Amino acid sequence: MEEPQSHSHCHDHDHEHSHDGHGHQHSHDDHHHHEHQHQHQDHHHDEGNAGDYWIGKDGKRYHSHDGLAPHTHEPLDSPGYFTRRAQRLANRDFNERAFTVGIGGPVGSGKTALMLALCTALRDKYSVAAVTNDIFTREDGEFLVKHSALPPERIKAIETGGCPHAAIREDISINLGPLEELTRAFSTDILLCESGGDNLAANFSRELADYIIYIIDVAGGDKIPRKGGPGITQADLLVINKTDLAEAVGADLKVMERDALRMRDGGPFVFAQVKHGVGVQEIVQHVMGVWEEATRKKLVS
Repeated sequence: MEEPQSHSHCHDHDHEHSHDGHGHQHSHDDHHHHEHQHQHQDHHHDEGNAGDYWIGKDGKRYHSHDGLAPHTHEPLDSPGYFTRRAQRLANRDFNERAFTVGIGGPVGSGKTALMLALCTALRDKYSVAAVTNDIFTREDGEFLVKHSALPPERIKAIETGGCPHAAIREDISINLGPLEELTRAFSTDILLCESGGDNLAANFSRELADYIIYIIDVAGGDKIPRKGGPGITQADLLVINKTDLAEAVGADLKVMERDALRMRDGGPFVFAQVKHGVGVQEIVQHVMGVWEEATRKKLVS
């Protein structure tokens, strides 16, 4: 496994949203920075003051908290809609960076287990590589190496620092670099990128992920799907994991099914027990169907 790349702060970015039923329009520079501003009252301070808002030299509104570097965040007025979600970028060069699957979800939901399951399912037929994100460790990458998901040189571990959501949305360059390196080194067909565990507001930028999976688990309670959040509502596929624990934690799978369908405008979801292989093949079919369409390559039988 490659040595982890450290990242100790979050970045701002420019991002124009167009809810026209077909996705979002992006305005960005070479490093994919996007601008998002908080809807708060202005507080004019010298740049760098912690614990409050101030206007930076670039005219953007910044704040700092929990020892993190000054940064901005994307305002979210609603969880969004599956039918209006941002679509994968058209005419992307998959020779520069292979088709990329983003796997997000809260801590402990089963992201790394799904990474392992997908690697195992795909590695014999396709050239696969993986990037994992953790805030201050490389534990998830080490897990994949320990369980022989892929050869160690095909796995890169990223330390994102205290803002794991920034590495998949606000400043994706920390992931783009390793993903492009893996593509060049191994002529990859498909890349898997696991986010650091985050809250329900986190979701992948379409400039990073061609296909987005958001995974939750029943241990959080059957209320989770209806709580919404961009990952639940706008991911290409929602995975509800650890269904074997439903009875033990008092979660009603029928309620979760009802709420998932309602929150996702009927968009696809899969009940799964990833650790036991249940639902994995269905997830693979969803991913590879879009892979075939996007790359115009034939599935390997």
